[in-house]
Amino acid sequence: MTEKTLSKAEHKKLTKELTKTRKHVWTLLDEKEKQNVLTYAQAYKDFITAAKTERESVMFLEAKAKDMGFVHLVAASKDDRLLMKNIRGKSLALIVLGKAPLTNGVRIVASHIDAPRIDLKQNPVYEDLSMVFLKTHYYGGIKKFHWVARPLSLHGVVFKQDGTQVQITIGEKADDPVVTINDLLPHLASKVQGDKKISEAVPAEKLNVLVGGYPLAAPEEAKDVVKLGILKLLHDTYGIIEEDLVSAEIEIVPAGEARDVGFDRAFVGGYGQDDRSCTYASFAALSELINTNKQPEQTSIALFMDKEEIGSDGNTGAKSRLLELILYDLSRHTQEKIEPDTALRIMAASRAISADVTAGIDPDYQDVHEKRNDALIGHGICLTKYTGSRGKSSANDAHAEYLGWIRGVWNEAKVIWQAGELGKVDEGGGGTVAKYLAWYGMDVVDAGTPLLSMHAPFEIAHKADLYMTYKAYLAFYEAK
Repeated sequence: MTEKTLSKAEHKKLTKELTKTRKHVWTLLDEKEKQNVLTYAQAYKDFITAAKTERESVMFLEAKAKDMGFVHLVAASKDDRLLMKNIRGKSLALIVLGKAPLTNGVRIVASHIDAPRIDLKQNPVYEDLSMVFLKTHYYGGIKKFHWVARPLSLHGVVFKQDGTQVQITIGEKADDPVVTINDLLPHLASKVQGDKKISEAVPAEKLNVLVGGYPLAAPEEAKDVVKLGILKLLHDTYGIIEEDLVSAEIEIVPAGEARDVGFDRAFVGGYGQDDRSCTYASFAALSELINTNKQPEQTSIALFMDKEEIGSDGNTGAKSRLLELILYDLSRHTQEKIEPDTALRIMAASRAISADVTAGIDPDYQDVHEKRNDALIGHGICLTKYTGSRGKSSANDAHAEYLGWIRGVWNEAKVIWQAGELGKVDEGGGGTVAKYLAWYGMDVVDAGTPLLSMHAPFEIAHKADLYMTYKAYLAFYEAK
């Protein structure tokens, strides 16, 4: 049988209809939407500059939500449809009630608001060689050498014995001092660092933060007078004593604002974009849902959770039963009948996005990626069917039916998206909160912004990808 040779027009038509190609977002936008990208990016930079910890993220989002008319769930009247629940100041749920009963399921976009960082130990302050340092314990997956010889700031809270809360932020204002972690000069580092693996060159116990160097005027025989001077400074400024640091959560994070990156300002550079890029996108999407006076068919929830970077453990993480509590409170608010399995049945009927970032392909490190199946920077939000590691260990692995539905939603809304994984199969991998939501029986898939330099103190995202992440979450909330 002789097959007819295709004409150029037929070949072009078949290619368009049958093949899938990835195109750069910027080439597909009109001038109005390009301006929307830039406007969105500026507001986003303001957020990640202001919210460098999970507590600061909750405070920022809660304040914005109150301005929009959200009320706390426990204090809401029966007619309130914009609701929120603050979980211990470290996780937050924002809820827009839909037309359908809760038993028809809810829509959830779940992101995490913690980020890799350095925490203080319980007994951090010590003096050595007339300098004062703070002992630390890193949080989440970091490359320790990223954190030395750079300006750092302290953010956190101290709870005194009488229950008084003291807020501390040092190193962000223009006239603030910063702190730092010292590194060894290359002249003396050949054996101590140069002969070691890069993961061993800066031991965790040497991530000590330099905070002081002036001795307090004291009798000649007095010891630790520089440390005493720092403790006095803390007491004079904040009213705290050394023991108060046992009941403190002080986080060491990079100092400074988020910045435009590149001569053409195409990128945003800043700390904590994993996962506050998705956090801000889900908040902005929910805000737009309200601004357009749309009451969604199903109740829409933006869930901002803590502890993802250390396995989602703890009573503010995705492994806790906070989502069940929220749904029971919602059922009481809407006066729906509550049975022992009410929350589970709501979740089994629900759809969710695990809103978390993925790794974009860095041209200098292409060997750890599989080009056809990893995210390209500037090509839109990345839909990730499964995460996990190697043989999909600890992955959710979303069902094909659900991916078919969400593809249709995004295509109809003109969301520019791509599908991908996180690196080559045997290279490593990573996890998200998706599997913990799936435990409840809901359909869930990962979808988020591709990043460069993920988990570094200065992560990079393309402005077009940030905007498409927001647009994708909005389409998810609005979909029938």
